[in-house]
Parts: sequence; C-alpha cells; structure tokens
Amino acid sequence: MSNDVTTDESAALNGIAEGDMVVAADASGDDTGTFELSEAEDASTADAGEDEGDVAADYIEELLDICDLDGDIDIEVTDGRAYISVNASGESNLRVLSQPDTVAALQELTRLAVQTSTGEFSRLILDVGGSRERRQRELEKLVDEAVATLDGGATAAALEPMSSYERKLVHDIAAERGLTSESEGEGRDRHTVLSRG
Repeated sequence: MSNDVTTDESAALNGIAEGDMVVAADASGDDTGTFELSEAEDASTADAGEDEGDVAADYIEELLDICDLDGDIDIEVTDGRAYISVNASGESNLRVLSQPDTVAALQELTRLAVQTSTGEFSRLILDVGGSRERRQRELEKLVDEAVATLDGGATAAALEPMSSYERKLVHDIAAERGLTSESEGEGRDRHTVLSRG
C-alpha cells in the first residue's frame, strides 16, 4: 500500500495515536524516515480535533440556519480527526446538501472556516444525511468491479481520481479483499491502482 503522507505534513495533521509509527514520504512517494509521537503531541492532536469540531459545528449550524435547513449536528473525534455528521429524522429538506459533490464542497468550505479560525490545517470529515456511508458502498462496488477486471486477466485496475480520505478507504477495502493497492499520479489526478499481490 502506498503512503500518502508527505514530509510537508506533520504527525499531528495525520491524526494518529500516541506510540504509532509514522512513515514520512517525499513527493515521489519514497520513504524518508519514521518517528514516534510523544504523549504531549498525542494530547495536543486530540485537543486540536475537539477545537476544530466545535468551530466546524458552529459554521455548519449557521449555514443550516441561513438556508433554513433542518439538521442535528454530531461531533466525534477519533485519532485527532474531527468527524462531523449532520442528520435529520423524518421528512427533511437536508437531502439537498447530501449529494456527494455538494458534501465535498461543503467539507472544503468548513475546513477553510476552521483553518481561518484556528490557524491550523483541518482534516475534518463531513457527513450529511449518510453521504459517507453511501460513498463507502460506492467505493466497495468500485473495488469489486476492479476485482472482476483482475479476474478477467488484467494485471492491474486503475480507479478514478479521489481525495486522500477516499483513497485510504479504497486501500482498506482492497486489503480486506486480498489486493495490493498503490496511489499514483499527482494533485487532482491522484488515484488508486489495484493488483493481485
């Protein structure tokens, strides 16, 4: 599995737990070294995740009010990364925000709002009306289609370009299915290539 971490990103931005080993890679993807988080760095990462979760929730709540949309906001911080979920029960107009492209754009706007407020890079993940769960299922289907391609004799199957978060999900899904996965390309063209080990 390829590592999407670059030397420009610190361990705190990668939201890992204390004691985890981090492999830093340069822009070409070559490993450049490892280091371990201290207890103080781990606590700092968790606090940063809580702070960005609060700022993000305030931003989204204000947006929902302006758009006159119904939604309850839940914040979860896991390994220093804030996960923000916006859900509504019953008949709700929230579905207008739950399309994948809309969620992605809203996530980027929310990250910018957090960064402006805290001065720190934000890696928060936003879910609106179960959009992330739907995307997870879509990614599983894409990997299954790649498996069929490999079963048909192909040596590799390239998936569409995705965000680093989605590529990580694909790496995890591929590993569960016994495949090897690597990220290739640069910037918006970065994508995952699957193959048999």
